[in-house]
Amino acid sequence: MSAYTESIEKLIEKLVKLPGIGRRSAERIVTYLLGVSEAEVRALAEALLKVKESVRFCSICNNLSEQEACKICDDQRRRKDMICVVEKPSDVTAIEKSGIYNGLYHVLMGSIAPLEGKGPGDLKIEGLVTRIKRENIKELIIATDLDIEGETTALYLTKVLKPLGAKISRIAVGIPMGSNVEYADSATLGKAMESRREI
Repeated sequence: MSAYTESIEKLIEKLVKLPGIGRRSAERIVTYLLGVSEAEVRALAEALLKVKESVRFCSICNNLSEQEACKICDDQRRRKDMICVVEKPSDVTAIEKSGIYNGLYHVLMGSIAPLEGKGPGDLKIEGLVTRIKRENIKELIIATDLDIEGETTALYLTKVLKPLGAKISRIAVGIPMGSNVEYADSATLGKAMESRREI
């Protein structure tokens, strides 16, 4: 039997469905919400509803947007002849935080995962092919995850996209900045050696 009221228990159940939120975290969030003003809770609820109502996928690259096209696709200062291919919108955010890349993106909305029943037809590959042909894309950077599904997706994309004539590269993999070689696992060291570059 729960020590919480019915409404608190229901809120905790909803919160634990969120990624990264366990029961203890959910209980802390509820305690916090009970300690703030009703206006703050209402503002939080309105912000959640606003995101759900107004955010959609960009009609060009599938990134998150509140307009037909996202801010990146609309930005005239970006290179229009280069596309970085990623699995999900959060990958765009991660790359953008680096401040290094100034081209466009294409979000596949997943990866090839046969064990989950996801094949190439479940991804947004057709739109990418259309963009490459229509927009005269000169370079593609495949930045899918470095797991089995991401590698499978990268290999498939390379096979499909190579005949279109654009230069194709894969993000480098290896030892993270600030880490020690002696602590890296053998697979990571192997990839680091394969991805070495001349200096």
